[in-house]
Amino acid sequence: MPTLPGKEALIIELLAGAGGRGERFGLELVTASKGRLKRGTVYVTLGRMEEKGFVTSRLEDAPPDAGGLPRRVYQVTALGRRVYEAWSHVARLLPEFAR
Repeated sequence: MPTLPGKEALIIELLAGAGGRGERFGLELVTASKGRLKRGTVYVTLGRMEEKGFVTSRLEDAPPDAGGLPRRVYQVTALGRRVYEAWSHVARLLPEFAR
């Protein structure tokens, strides 16, 4: 069974409950985590999760009147949800296993 580190589990929780839209950008995840995710690690973690197939990303369309670069937004995949559900189930049954 794949492991699911705490930061990855938290990101999946935040993406799955993203107010019905199902996607967020990295700094939005940092804010929503209330200090549990840091700016310096969130993108590294998201990149690792994308390599595993737990999340996907796309570049957001930039508003035509705004300057700057488009942001990358992330969404949890079906695989990510299944791994999270399985890991949560095991953690509830065997709390010492999930440490």
